Amino acid sequence: MADGRTGILLALGCVMALLATACTDPPPVLGPRPTSVAETPEPGPDQIVIGVDSIEGGYNPHTVADLSPVTRALAQLLLPSVFVPGEDGGLELDETVMRSAAVTSTKPFTVSYTIRSDASWSDGAPIAAEDFIYLAEAMRSQPGTVDPAGYRLITDIASGDGGKRVKVTFADRYPGWRGLFTDLLPAHLFKDVPGGWQNALGTSFPAYGGPFAIRTIDLARGEILLERNERYWEKPAAVDQLVLRRSDKQGIIAALRDGNNQFALTRATGQDRAALRRLGNDITLYTVPRPAVAEVLLRPTSDVLADDTTRAAIATLIDRRRLIAAGAKGGPSSRLRATAQIGVPSSTDFQPTIPAAERVPHPQRARQLLRAAGYQPAAGTWRDRNGDKLRLVVAAPNEQEPYLAMARELMRQLTAAGVETKLATPKPRDLFGSDPADPDAQPLAGGLGIDIVLAPRAVGADAASTFASRFACRERSGDSGSAASGGTGDGGAATENGGNRGSDISDSGSANDSADDDVVEPGNITGYCHERLDRLGRAVLTGKQSLADVRSEVESTLWRANVTIPLFQFADTLAVGDDVAGVTPGHGFAGPFGDAVNWIRTGN
Repeated sequence: MADGRTGILLALGCVMALLATACTDPPPVLGPRPTSVAETPEPGPDQIVIGVDSIEGGYNPHTVADLSPVTRALAQLLLPSVFVPGEDGGLELDETVMRSAAVTSTKPFTVSYTIRSDASWSDGAPIAAEDFIYLAEAMRSQPGTVDPAGYRLITDIASGDGGKRVKVTFADRYPGWRGLFTDLLPAHLFKDVPGGWQNALGTSFPAYGGPFAIRTIDLARGEILLERNERYWEKPAAVDQLVLRRSDKQGIIAALRDGNNQFALTRATGQDRAALRRLGNDITLYTVPRPAVAEVLLRPTSDVLADDTTRAAIATLIDRRRLIAAGAKGGPSSRLRATAQIGVPSSTDFQPTIPAAERVPHPQRARQLLRAAGYQPAAGTWRDRNGDKLRLVVAAPNEQEPYLAMARELMRQLTAAGVETKLATPKPRDLFGSDPADPDAQPLAGGLGIDIVLAPRAVGADAASTFASRFACRERSGDSGSAASGGTGDGGAATENGGNRGSDISDSGSANDSADDDVVEPGNITGYCHERLDRLGRAVLTGKQSLADVRSEVESTLWRANVTIPLFQFADTLAVGDDVAGVTPGHGFAGPFGDAVNWIRTGN
């Protein structure tokens, strides 16, 4: 029986083994196996993202109102210039735009320019003489412009060769002529538009003459997207797109840490710099001085501060150190204190001239001056002979820091001394777009007018032009043989929108075919006119005297006048990550964006 069971079990085992073998997968076939083909996604645009503090307009690089890092950046990326900063910081011909530019006559002083035949705006219009004319006449006739003095020497602009040859005649010798015609604007799109100059580049750019073009400006998202200008005639940008992305300091630092931003240009405080350094060796930090100085302007055109003694009293109350602390917040600007009326601290030839008495406030001296001006203390305030309180309107451009923070600190100081204050925050183009010396100008701040302004002092490529522009008096072009007309009155006239009135650009004709001696040349944004300084400015502008020769007199005059109180030079922090190459602080005041065509993503 046992043997029978054993046989049955063996038979069943064999059957089960056969069945198991039949259910087993066959051995793999030797040779290549078929593979599935996955779709490769289309590569996105090669993009560099830059963290910035703000992207708000306007974007006109020629106006004090629009001075900002983003305006400078966009001008370098989008607008053509005759000369640009070279490696040594001096100006050199931009051969991507120009064939030549040279002095071709000294009597009268004449500069001849030849524009490249292929240089054109993105809408196909040529970059031509009319762009020179539009800019020159706007700078001559519009208030609140940056360094207009050189343009006011121009008496004639003639066009030839279809606008590609430009001959500019001046009333006098002008050594700083290379500083003219930077950031040209498309005249054909601005000159006939109502409010052309005042609204120019308020929210965007209508055409481009540089290596990049704007694709979108999204203020809600805080981004400006730029892409390679396909109509650009020169070396194309190495990267497809640039993104200027707005964020607060914490967001900028986090984006650099996470690799979402390739670099950042930001007005960092001392704490921000420390946080950036903690990111380690992957981030390289630079200090980039701006061509601008923060100042307190005590406008002598105001009813209260027109009195020299009252103005001196208010100046004596001001604590510069606290204003600098409120504006610089321990950042790089705190080490660039403006202790002179001329020049900028980052310059190698900067010379401090501030009198010892101006370094700190002197309340007792201020009280003596206020009494001498007819004010008496009463119930914690100062009152005039009629019993009216001493009130001052302090203005800061709306939504532009650090001016508001400094304005509040200044108001705190004055209020503590018994001076009543009111804060005004006009739009920047309203604040700086009118001439305070214009008797017909409408007063701001609800009709009260403005006494004190926290403002930038722009610094141009030519120190003589900056000086002459800063203290130019308001006048008509035909007055006293002014520099603007050279005493001949044959300079072209500008309409309200900055266009050329009654002139026709032709291949053989002059751009200034109609004469108009009644063009008003606005004064400076302070409203201060000192005839001796105005004459010295013109002498320096035309090379009759050097700035070094007149510096001592100018400095002492301005410190005594108590009109401008310089605080500090603006400076940004450039933080560059390791996945981008070619980004540098730039030469002179060019900043990093002058070399943007060479930037590349490294993919580190």
